[in-house]
Amino acid sequence: MAPRKSERIMNLAICLLMARRFLDKSHLREVVEGYSGLSDAAFDRTFERDKDDLRAMGIPVETGSNSPLFPDEIGYRIRRQDFELPPIDFTAAEATALGLASQVWGTAAQAERTTSALAKLRAAGVDPDASRLSGISPSIGAKEQAFEPLWQATMSHTAVSFGYRGVRREVEPWMLTYRRGSWYLLGLDRTRGAARMFKLTRFEDAPQTVGKPESYRVPDDVDLAELSRSLEPAPAASEAVVAIRGDKAPGLRRRGVPTETTAALPPGFAAWRVPYSSDAEFVTELCGYGPAVLVLEPLEVRRHVVERLGQVVAR
Repeated sequence: MAPRKSERIMNLAICLLMARRFLDKSHLREVVEGYSGLSDAAFDRTFERDKDDLRAMGIPVETGSNSPLFPDEIGYRIRRQDFELPPIDFTAAEATALGLASQVWGTAAQAERTTSALAKLRAAGVDPDASRLSGISPSIGAKEQAFEPLWQATMSHTAVSFGYRGVRREVEPWMLTYRRGSWYLLGLDRTRGAARMFKLTRFEDAPQTVGKPESYRVPDDVDLAELSRSLEPAPAASEAVVAIRGDKAPGLRRRGVPTETTAALPPGFAAWRVPYSSDAEFVTELCGYGPAVLVLEPLEVRRHVVERLGQVVAR
């Protein structure tokens, strides 16, 4: 699904889910980003396709009227009880994976569009219920600036170009994968003529799209999970012992192992032995967890974390 279309459908779902009553097409045409500027015929075709796409995704769009006296005045909404999933139980491993996923997307793009949709709904006389957004609220935040454009390129099957270790690369993105605390791009490197993995923190500039969307397909005979394991970088050369509070810092716990320590830990903390490859990147990662993680060793990493946090407080 192209980025603009996916954004428009997300905006439509937000409006229909937040509405306390049926919204007619004229209201939706005014408030949904992506419908403005379309002719009447183009809007009708686009709106019908978007409704079909939502229903194809399992999101029931209900049709009805707000007035029993005027049943011909048709409107649309998404009922919360029809949209929400039933209670689901997860194993500890599954819950950890979900916790990691919930940290990936921290961009403000969706937040800005949601705020805009709320303002437009209120201006149109509709009283939106923002609490209904809990089921679709995206909360994914990778720190690397390259993450979002690469994610969009991967979803739309658009090749990208970027500088990497002094060489200009042209790549067909196949998958973004998280390995040992860092994000990697897996894809076909047209420059090298083979599949490669690229660490996002080593990108020398922002990825630029090359060509049009849907210009390539991921080969059906490629096992992306197995390929990413075979291309995975060598194991980290260093290890740290950290104390983690409860179920915090899932990224550290995912690649670490519980360990014993003679250090006196605060209540609720447990010691973990965690591998890492780069002191600078590891210090940045540790600082991001704030008071949920304490560095026990090595002392050099602990000192750098304390200095970095001190700089933050000073600013």
